[in-house]
Amino acid sequence: MAGTFDLRGKRVFVAGHRGMVGSAVVRRLAAEDCEILTVPRETLDLRDQAGVRRWMADHRPDAVVIAAAKVGGILANDRFPVDFLNDNLTLQTNIIDSAFRSDVRKLLFLGSSCIYPKLAPQPMPEDALLGGPLEPTNEWYAIAKIAGLKLCQAYRRQYGVDYISAMPTNLYGPGDNFDLDSSHVIPALMRKAHALKRSGGKTLEVWGSGKPMREFLYVDDAADALVFLLKNYSGDSHVNVGTGEDISIADLAGAVVSVVGGDARITFDPTRPDGMPRKLMDVSRLFATGWRPRYALRSGLERTYAWFLHHLEKGDVRLGPR
Repeated sequence: MAGTFDLRGKRVFVAGHRGMVGSAVVRRLAAEDCEILTVPRETLDLRDQAGVRRWMADHRPDAVVIAAAKVGGILANDRFPVDFLNDNLTLQTNIIDSAFRSDVRKLLFLGSSCIYPKLAPQPMPEDALLGGPLEPTNEWYAIAKIAGLKLCQAYRRQYGVDYISAMPTNLYGPGDNFDLDSSHVIPALMRKAHALKRSGGKTLEVWGSGKPMREFLYVDDAADALVFLLKNYSGDSHVNVGTGEDISIADLAGAVVSVVGGDARITFDPTRPDGMPRKLMDVSRLFATGWRPRYALRSGLERTYAWFLHHLEKGDVRLGPR
């Protein structure tokens, strides 16, 4: 883990600061003695190579966190494979290359646990990467993320720069996407359960069999781990970020219904895809440093639902495409 990077007095660019992860990283960096740089997409399209190069040259950050990405659930990945592959390849390559051209000292690339093979050993160690075929329902996004990870390794090896990668497990929390056509499982279940509670409905339908096992990390814990790695890690290998614990989709649905309230009965639609049978991260490398998450799943769900209700009342929670 050796490779301390002192954030004091540094200019840190968070790409994707409006997203769930990026906004959490900004919240976490506020506790550090550093200057946080952000740029809205209306000002800079990260897919614009010339624009990104100009912005980076003008602002000269000392460190970069790449939390920007086109993300979505199984349905969105299946419908828009070109978007998930091309947009992510383009924006992450633009940022990494522009960072190098502007002499950025430290860069952290944010990947995803979907980079691992469908039948990877469980828990999934970092060296399981490229050990077998990917899960078809999200392979486009996964391939882009693998390319970003490898590009960081390539820059390290060819130019000796301190570019690192972190691979978080499934994240949830404030700022999540609650659009049913493009959201991940927790916000989708939470929105459905909330709608049933309001309408008096009695049946919550869940995609798939409910048997797959998944690991979930509250986004503010993820942000804390990312800042920890930014400050303390310098290595060629990516680092898994998670809790080391998983739960079945059926039990997760029950937990969400319990947090939301109401008495909805949970049913399953086995005609819908399950995705990977299990996806648990081996977090022994990260935990060996002493870092641990603060929030248990129940408390994280409660905080997420409170955020959802607050922003639903204000009319600014994301319930549809941006």
